[in-house]
Amino acid sequence: MTPPPSDPASTGHELGWTPIAEEAVRAASVLHPKEGALPRPNRRRVLTVANQKGGVGKTTSTVNLAAALAVHGLKTLVIDLDPQGNASTALDIDHRSGTPSIYEVLIGEVSLAEAAQQSEQSPNLYCVPATIDLAGAEIELVSMASREMRLKEALSSEILDEIGVDYVFIDCPPSLGLLTVNAMVAAQEVLIPIQCEYYALEGLGQLLSNIELVQAHLNRELSVSTILLTMYDGRTKLADQVTNEVRNHFGDTVLKTVIPRSVKVSEAPGYGQTVLAYDPGSRGAMSYVDAAKEIAQRGVEMKERSGTA
Repeated sequence: MTPPPSDPASTGHELGWTPIAEEAVRAASVLHPKEGALPRPNRRRVLTVANQKGGVGKTTSTVNLAAALAVHGLKTLVIDLDPQGNASTALDIDHRSGTPSIYEVLIGEVSLAEAAQQSEQSPNLYCVPATIDLAGAEIELVSMASREMRLKEALSSEILDEIGVDYVFIDCPPSLGLLTVNAMVAAQEVLIPIQCEYYALEGLGQLLSNIELVQAHLNRELSVSTILLTMYDGRTKLADQVTNEVRNHFGDTVLKTVIPRSVKVSEAPGYGQTVLAYDPGSRGAMSYVDAAKEIAQRGVEMKERSGTA
């Protein structure tokens, strides 16, 4: 009887490589990238993630893009501006009532730095949570001075320098109310997730009209810099039709990476994790890493364009 060879490679690809081994390699590449840190942007980037349609992968994209950038060495802050607090849940951040949160920041009781918590999923990942108190914030803000500017004032350069972040992602509620307006006034960029489904573009015109109003009256620096296609199902012709329609309409604003429909992505928040922590070798995790790399590369290209302007 011939003993097994000591080198697994000598047995051939079939015996030395399994689907589990392949996924383990993918997971290692996500959690311990060989290429090291992604390039830092030339200036801090503040992105509002907005779409008034629910269920388009807005919060999911916010937390997983932030986590992917953090894993690759960029210090990232997520601001949970949705009263449901789903981003806080996915990052396993305490958001029980009474916890210093974005609500206290907006009404001026605490500073952003005091409310920010570090996520256990990465030393580079921070979150300002949303508690149930935020549910009534829009009514309270109506009577406040500079009601559209409350978040912008809280996100001052001095405070963000104190935290030392490269990227800020603001997760908006699925509405076009005062909280979303605050987010748009505070940011330079809007990231719009669009699901690859039949009603993908329904209501998008209203969102773009609101962005134009904010540009005209409150924040001239605001622009739609990024569109991310989510929930792509390669088994359907509809997904390809929606993808082509969005790319034809918005051009290079649309990221090349498309986020597939994934059970792992859906399961992760139930465990208080991003998909990068829950199953780093999954297709969903790899796709969000690729999308984050594109976003980081665009930050470099913005630097190059500004340098030659």
